[in-house]
Amino acid sequence: MRKDSFLKGAFILGIAGIIVKVMGAFFRIPLTNIISSEGIGYYSTAYPMYVLLLVISTAGFPTAISKLVSEKIALGDRKGAHKIFKVSFIALISVGVLSSLLLYFGSEFLVGTWFKNPKAEYSMKAIAPALFFVSMMSSYRGYFQGLQDMKPTAISQIIEQFFRVALGLFLAVFLLDRGKEYAAAGASFGATAGAIFGALFMFYIYIKNKKNIHGEIESNPGDFGEESSSQIIKRLLNIAVPITIGAGIIPIMTFIDTAIVMRRLQEIGFSVEESSSLYGQLTGMAATLVNLPQVLTVALSMSLVPLISQYMAQKNMDGAREYTQISVKVSSIASFPAAFGLAVLSVPIMKLLFPNEPASAGDILLYLSLGVVFLGYTQTFTGIFQGLGRAYVPVKNLAIGAVFKIGISYILTGIPSINVKGAALGTVVAYGVAAVLNFIYIKKYMNIKFEIMDSVVKPMLASLVMGGVVWVSFAAVVGTLGNNLSCAVSICIGMVAYGVLLFRVGIIKESEILAIPRGKKLVGMLKKMRLLKV
Repeated sequence: MRKDSFLKGAFILGIAGIIVKVMGAFFRIPLTNIISSEGIGYYSTAYPMYVLLLVISTAGFPTAISKLVSEKIALGDRKGAHKIFKVSFIALISVGVLSSLLLYFGSEFLVGTWFKNPKAEYSMKAIAPALFFVSMMSSYRGYFQGLQDMKPTAISQIIEQFFRVALGLFLAVFLLDRGKEYAAAGASFGATAGAIFGALFMFYIYIKNKKNIHGEIESNPGDFGEESSSQIIKRLLNIAVPITIGAGIIPIMTFIDTAIVMRRLQEIGFSVEESSSLYGQLTGMAATLVNLPQVLTVALSMSLVPLISQYMAQKNMDGAREYTQISVKVSSIASFPAAFGLAVLSVPIMKLLFPNEPASAGDILLYLSLGVVFLGYTQTFTGIFQGLGRAYVPVKNLAIGAVFKIGISYILTGIPSINVKGAALGTVVAYGVAAVLNFIYIKKYMNIKFEIMDSVVKPMLASLVMGGVVWVSFAAVVGTLGNNLSCAVSICIGMVAYGVLLFRVGIIKESEILAIPRGKKLVGMLKKMRLLKV
């Protein structure tokens, strides 16, 4: 796979991810203003168990399908690649049915006994059917990603998010008169609607391409030796289980964290409604903004799995090392400016987006923004390890980080002056520990010498300068323009400053720009503007 193909795949998923995240932010921001942080607390309480079951049902399988299909394609075995999809499709449908039923019928016990937030029951039941449709959709996505076709996954993500946002907001407004718990349930049902439409789109794409798929199978009838369904399931599980465990660490961490935060806040004197409001500020507001910058690193991770898998199948370690270097650099370029920007403008951004919430919500964002870089590296390294066939490594490292998080969250959240910010600090420490350990193990397994100056130090310094520019520009105009406009203006100035530094200092090289779609046109434009270092 050539560099332009790899970056094109990451670019397509990245653009889709940006659109999805923007729509998601658009969803959370008006939703919070409609149902307040209290309603967001009900909405967010339903999500940890949903996400945990979603991870168990689907997280490892798309990656496993992608990896096995890409290996078969590399060997020319189109028939074997398609059989992997068929077997995995049946398995995922079965798991999706079971997980949907479990969440629906277990919701009353979970919200009443574990989360101590009984009004979240309606939200949990509303989102339960989504598990079935996401399972179906995941099998199609994994197959097309294994074929190195990222467009179906990208478009289905946009369709899924569009219906989630549109119907979720409509139902939240429609049901608000009945109470915030019902409005939150309406918003939750948006995820179910989105999953239905996303699955229908992937089914359509598969049917549309079915003739070509079978044509390629018939044109390559080589004797590769057909695997039995049990052999395929065993291979899928060997890859999917470690990945699922790894992906499950965060939902498990959130699942436990929800109970810890709600209980500890109530123990130090907050009411159920106040605790739900603080938890909503953490998970529904601050965490939403912190997750926005991860669009590129998630896309990068998804593209890395089949790519690294192919290089390993071809015993091309030099190729794997090259793309590991590229991925770390892309992660740094995306994560550092986001972290510094969110930290510098934490309070103004929260005032801009959530004007009805207290200023203390900005302090939560400040604490949580420190974890953006660590989260970006963790996601990128996870994709590399999965491609190397060592998916258990990031699992173990994130589990170690999770232990730190639970302890820190429990202790600090119980301190009245810190309260929910303790959970934010616990999250930062968890990702920091995982990222450092992943870095150490990557160097060990790949025998790679990272170009730290180009990949980490230069993007970090450029981001520091950008952060200073943002801070100065906001302070200079806030007295005249007010918080909201000043916030927007300073963000734009910061983006321009960071872009100039990236290209002018040579952090992003001409050869790297040429590798992305329409790169030649962009290079010409940058040279005319005298921004590209020669």
